[in-house]
Amino acid sequence: MVRLPYTTALTTLFSYGLLFAFGQLRDFFRQLIDWFKANDVKGYAPICLGLEDFYVRRLYMRIQDCFGRPIASAPDSWFDVVERYSNGSDKTLKLTSNTSRCLNLGSYNYLGFAAADEYCTPLVIESLKKYSSSTCSVRVDGGTTKLHTELEELVARFVGKPSSIIFGMGYATNSTIIPCLVGRGGLIISDSLNHNSIVNGARGSGATIRVFQHNSPAHLEEVLREQIAGGQPRTHRPWKKIVVIVEGIYSMEGELCKLPEIIAVCKKYKAYTYLDEAHSIGAVGQSGRGVCELLGVDPADVDIMMGTFTKSFGSCGGYIAASKEIIQHLKLSCPAHLYATSMSPPAVQQVISAIKVILGEDGSNRGAQKLVRIRENSNFFRSELTKMGFEVLGDNDSPIMPIMLYNPAKIPAFSRECLRQKVAIVTVAFPATPLLLARVRICISASHTREDLINALDVISRVGDLVGIKYFPAEPPKVSEADHNKLE
Repeated sequence: MVRLPYTTALTTLFSYGLLFAFGQLRDFFRQLIDWFKANDVKGYAPICLGLEDFYVRRLYMRIQDCFGRPIASAPDSWFDVVERYSNGSDKTLKLTSNTSRCLNLGSYNYLGFAAADEYCTPLVIESLKKYSSSTCSVRVDGGTTKLHTELEELVARFVGKPSSIIFGMGYATNSTIIPCLVGRGGLIISDSLNHNSIVNGARGSGATIRVFQHNSPAHLEEVLREQIAGGQPRTHRPWKKIVVIVEGIYSMEGELCKLPEIIAVCKKYKAYTYLDEAHSIGAVGQSGRGVCELLGVDPADVDIMMGTFTKSFGSCGGYIAASKEIIQHLKLSCPAHLYATSMSPPAVQQVISAIKVILGEDGSNRGAQKLVRIRENSNFFRSELTKMGFEVLGDNDSPIMPIMLYNPAKIPAFSRECLRQKVAIVTVAFPATPLLLARVRICISASHTREDLINALDVISRVGDLVGIKYFPAEPPKVSEADHNKLE
């Protein structure tokens, strides 16, 4: 967890307060000017209103060039970023025909499958010719091909569950599945830092929602004990079912879930476990099977396993793996399965091919090499950033490395200067994070070479010194034995 120093908290609050005050002042004068102008839409309430609209207009719009940067190539270790310009203080951004070749530290391309691959790409092209780009139908009508059935069987085998079901969108997997699993009279206990798709899915379920402190099995047990003892609101009847929802790797923190301890608590109180492995499946574990393999958890102890194909597999969509009874229930009740267009066949083929490479079923050991490389790259990069004095969140083996910025002025300063030096990074601020906890989120890939990483570290170190985000003293360089003998 982030422990925000008092000085940093005060300066950050002062910066936001200053921006808020000047924004309110500008709004006041804008209202005076608009008062004298005719209003063409009389009687209608403003669509955009409130603090959210104020935040967008007066804070986000000033630095929107740091977000949503378009690219003009595959999201490999290096990619082409389209240059933009603005004539009105970033209120409107216009594309140019120029691009910058930048080192990519922002994409979720963990295993490097997003670019052309010697095994995957020819098979994807072949599937495009055979099945077209879309089925133009839902799964229960004409939207199920042989590829969809093959992928569902392969996913179940890969993660170690009896059955699985796939969807065309990772976000919709959580937001539409959760309401099918638990509803009114049920209880959802969610980690406080779970993804927005889980939050919206839980809200749409009609179930009672309780939150436990991030990654704290002890607090989870407290919440479970209290809720089981109290029962449902007003009636105090026993809960129809209790579902605990956690993530394998938390996308904004880079932390691994304390899965063994959480499962032990869930078993003790007879609660179901729902595990979101969007960022962990394929990226961690000896054979890429996610946090269950990494932390020594039997997949049979996890009731519902969710994951996406957008990170490690270079495609799109998501899956649910569980018992045959649960999967059959979802096929008969989930809106994403019944009413949404099925996953594009070439995208399905990409996932099938990527999993086969990971398992070594393509006849090579490239999958094992990718898994070793992503682990070595991640641990090397994290270690070097920490030595430089940056405040880096997350755990070893996680390919996600958040670097804390805090102050709002440091968000555009760090982002723009890194881009100027040909390193593309992603900055994350409110509302994706708490207001005071702005950060840089770096994603490492197996496609990065050691030279790429050293180059990135050099740039990040220089920019970090310039912007002032090295909140800890740097570790002094180690003196080799040969150098030590020379000094003597």
